[in-house]
Amino acid sequence: MTCKADRHKPSNRPKKSDAERRKRLKVQKKRLVALGLPAEQVEKLDPSVVRTLLKRPAKIAKK
Repeated sequence: MTCKADRHKPSNRPKKSDAERRKRLKVQKKRLVALGLPAEQVEKLDPSVVRTLLKRPAKIAKK
């Protein structure tokens, strides 16, 4: 016998789509370029590094 949570998984916790993930990453990279990082350098960054850099934008602005 299944419980309700097993049958209604997507409605309880929606899945993240790849399109939304790419869209968020694109916006985050634009923010890094606006803060002063070179666009060529930003394009080569790993998504986890992009998020780490955006945690402390004041440090990027000082560089």
